[in-house]
This record gives sequence, structure tokens and C-alpha cells, in this order.
Amino acid sequence: MNARLRRLYADYQMVRDEFAGHPLIQVTPISGDPPEAYEVIYRVRGLELDERTRQVRERDYHKARIYLPQSYPRDTPKCTLETPIFHPNFGSYICIGDHWAAGETLVDTIIQIGQMIQYQSYNPKSPLNGAAAVWAQQNKHLFPIDNRDLYQPEIDISLFDSDEPSADDELEIELL
Repeated sequence: MNARLRRLYADYQMVRDEFAGHPLIQVTPISGDPPEAYEVIYRVRGLELDERTRQVRERDYHKARIYLPQSYPRDTPKCTLETPIFHPNFGSYICIGDHWAAGETLVDTIIQIGQMIQYQSYNPKSPLNGAAAVWAQQNKHLFPIDNRDLYQPEIDISLFDSDEPSADDELEIELL
């Protein structure tokens, strides 16, 4: 198995583990074995431009597609948003960063896109949408639109109800 296939399998496993039962992000593989394309549903607050009124309003459902090209992981995933959004770094594609490193995971990319939708992360100095960049500069006080953490919390597993020993904690062994 070549390095790309190993990486695709590893990414798929990490994505399944991280987003299984996630309350805000749903990830579905859409092609390939291992998957080379994913659909990602985000249930977080972001912004869209109402074309009729030309007013910015909140939106809480976003659908993205992530494609892992033949040159992945050397080259960045190709990401698009299929639902309307008003954001400086979203255009015909999603600008997920000027400096991609092969060590970044697909989980990190999925989380990064969600944080961008929430306006936790945005770059008005390198925009794909100039009008959104100007608006964002003038309305910094509104951000983030949604401040929920998209990373799943670490599970704290305890074998005992308390740190104090009790009579029930003692183990008795009888040798015959």
C-alpha cells in the first residue's frame, strides 16, 4: 500500500472517530475506498447575504464538500461550500490557508472550515469575497458569530466514584 492510501485510510479512521455522534458536524464519505471525497454538514451559526434586501443575516446550516486530490497530502484538500455564505475567505472555493503542511489532518481541516463559518477565524486581507472582507472589517465587534468549540471534549473515564477508598474497594482473595 502506498503512502497516499495509508494516509487516506488514517484520515478516514480519524474522521469517523472524531465526528461520530458530533452534535454540530456530520461527515459522510461520498466517493472512494478509502474515501477521497466527503460531504460535511455544519450546524453552526454563520452569515449569508440576503440577495433581495442586501442585508446580512444569520444562517445555521452549511454544506461543504472536501475533495482529496491525487497530490494529497502534499497539496491541500479542495474545499467548496454548497450553501450560501457571506465570508471573506469563501468564494467558488474555500481558502483554508495560505500555508498547507502535509502533517495537517483532515479532522483539522473540517474543524477549521467550521471555525471559519463561525467567524472565529477569517482573513479580510486576502479575500475571495471583497464585499464580505470590507463588511467584516467594519463589523469586527460582532465576531465570532458562534463561539462554540467544535472539537469533541476528551472523555474523562474514572473507574471509581470518588478518590476516597471505601470498604467496597477492597478485594479479598481466599486461597484453598
